[in-house]
Amino acid sequence: MTYHPKSDFMSVMIERGFMADCTDYQGLDEALSAGVVPGYIGFDATAKSLHVGSLIQIMMLRWLQKTGHKPITLMGGGTTKVGDPSFRADERPLLTPEAIDDNIAGIKQVFAKYLEYEDTYEELSAAKAGRATPTTNKALMLNNAEWLDDLNYLEFLRDVGRHFSVNRMLSFESVKSRLDREQSLSFLEFNYMILQAYDFMELNRRYGCRLQMGGSDQWGNIVNGIDLTRRVIDQQVFGLTSPLMTTADGKKMGKSADGAVWLNADMRSPYEFWQFWRNTADADVGRFLKLYTELPVEECERLGALAGSEINDAKIVLADEVTTLCHGADAAAAAQATAREVFEHGGAGDDLPTLTLSADELGEGLSVVQAIVRSGLAKSGKDAKRLIAEGGARLDDAPLSDAGLVLTPADLASAVKLSAGKKRHALIRLKG
Repeated sequence: MTYHPKSDFMSVMIERGFMADCTDYQGLDEALSAGVVPGYIGFDATAKSLHVGSLIQIMMLRWLQKTGHKPITLMGGGTTKVGDPSFRADERPLLTPEAIDDNIAGIKQVFAKYLEYEDTYEELSAAKAGRATPTTNKALMLNNAEWLDDLNYLEFLRDVGRHFSVNRMLSFESVKSRLDREQSLSFLEFNYMILQAYDFMELNRRYGCRLQMGGSDQWGNIVNGIDLTRRVIDQQVFGLTSPLMTTADGKKMGKSADGAVWLNADMRSPYEFWQFWRNTADADVGRFLKLYTELPVEECERLGALAGSEINDAKIVLADEVTTLCHGADAAAAAQATAREVFEHGGAGDDLPTLTLSADELGEGLSVVQAIVRSGLAKSGKDAKRLIAEGGARLDDAPLSDAGLVLTPADLASAVKLSAGKKRHALIRLKG
């Protein structure tokens, strides 16, 4: 990256490693230097929470606001009904409107931790004044169902569809890679990029939005929106993408041994979230500190350069900082205390994920295999039995070798700790 930006936002994007590409570095930089720029990222509602894979986009919106500009979080109430085909091997399952609304309600919970939203009638009214200069950098939470649900199909084809070349759409890597593998791409999915382009144009028309951001897999969709906005309403807008995040070993960011690392506390406990970051590979520590925390770049580089046992101190800093942003300082402190109790002192740790059973649920006993599954340490009974057979399971820190063991009410008179490997633990206790 040889471009030297004038605006604070572009400086942050480049210096901290958020920047993969930009449609017009100088034009966007000048716009950011001239006044408040509204910028958006869209989030489809395919689950009740976003996971760590979306955290880089959330941090981009946070930095946009911290440098004086206006973030827009666009919920995909409309586009989720179609499904983004970008770099997917198959079609997303279609969700009902009710399921989409439930997912949006869950997703909204996390954004209030990272962004300050407009919350008065006057602020919202001012934001809806079209392309007038924004008077505040407070964030907007919008839903594209507002304009997509009521589209007239024939009018949409005539007024919007005519601006899209099928030849060009087929050339975008997100579509081309699917077709090259001879995997089906439905007409429904093929329309997704047109709808996303329409979103950008409508956000510009309604809210003066001038910037769309997203992962590098969204480049084609973003370019389409820029082109459509120029053609139809003659407005200059910009696109900026972040690199697709993978860990040092090539794995997709957001996954762990026991599934997706969700951002909502009811789907992934703050302790498990903290522990995910604490287990970061040495080679990723400096990069993740720059992307997922607000520590000064120099401090991120210093911590990332530590070697030997000292790198573990940097990982604790990373886990504390990221967990504080997502779940609060108290949750981060409790997670670190639990980790210290479990790993340094061999204790149970009060903040560990806990399976609480009623006397009726327990009955005369619960098999240890089911206990491992129900506590989230294995996905199935088969996985739990394999864990035991391979010597990876422990009960109160003692090796567990009998897959036929049954935990009785007497065994659970006090909480017991189950472990899968050295880093994943859960408590099981009786209610009351």
